[in-house]
Amino acid sequence: MMVVIFRSRIRPDADMAALERAGARMYELASNMPGFVAYKDFAAADGESLTLVHFADEPTLLAWRNHPEHVQVQEAARQQFFSEYHIQVCKPAREYAFDRQGGRREIA
Repeated sequence: MMVVIFRSRIRPDADMAALERAGARMYELASNMPGFVAYKDFAAADGESLTLVHFADEPTLLAWRNHPEHVQVQEAARQQFFSEYHIQVCKPAREYAFDRQGGRREIA
C-alpha cells in the first residue's frame, strides 16, 4: 500500500470553477486506474486542504504520477490554482482498525 498525503493552499485569485473541473477529472482518471484504492479530501479552518490518496503499490502510484493528463494538470495547478503545496509519499508501517462489532484488529 502507498499513501500520498497532499497538503495545499488555494490562491485567492484562483478560478474555483476551473479547479473543481480539474479535480473532478483527476478523480475520474485516478479512480479508474489499476491499483487505485481510495481518495479522501479534507479542508481545515485555516484554509489548508488535505488530500489522502491510496494506491496498491509503488508501480501503480508511479503510473498515476506520470500519467500525461495528470502531469499536464499538475503544471496548470502550479501556475493557476495553488499558492503552495507539500506532498509526502508513505508506506504504512502498521495498520489497525476498530469497529464496535469486531473490536480492534491489526490489518497489516
